[in-house]
Amino acid sequence: MGIGSSIFLIALGAILAFAVDANLGWLSLNTVGWVLMLAGLVGLIMTAYFWNTRRRTVVAAPRERVVQERVVPVRDDRVVQEYREVRHPGRQV
Repeated sequence: MGIGSSIFLIALGAILAFAVDANLGWLSLNTVGWVLMLAGLVGLIMTAYFWNTRRRTVVAAPRERVVQERVVPVRDDRVVQEYREVRHPGRQV
């Protein structure tokens, strides 16, 4: 039920409860008016609640990017050896 239909039910219920003075015998229009106003109020509250929960922002987890490694061309089947010296601070050799 939307806001417009809820307000319509409240207005129709108020008209039946306060403005109409008719007696149908087995049906009380005052009671029908109060029931319509109550249904419109419940619909208005539920619509406002669902609109409030729908407007919350959801932060998605960041996507992982897969990066392709660069291909290094091999020339003449040469083998390259790497020498790396690591010195730790505080140690004297």
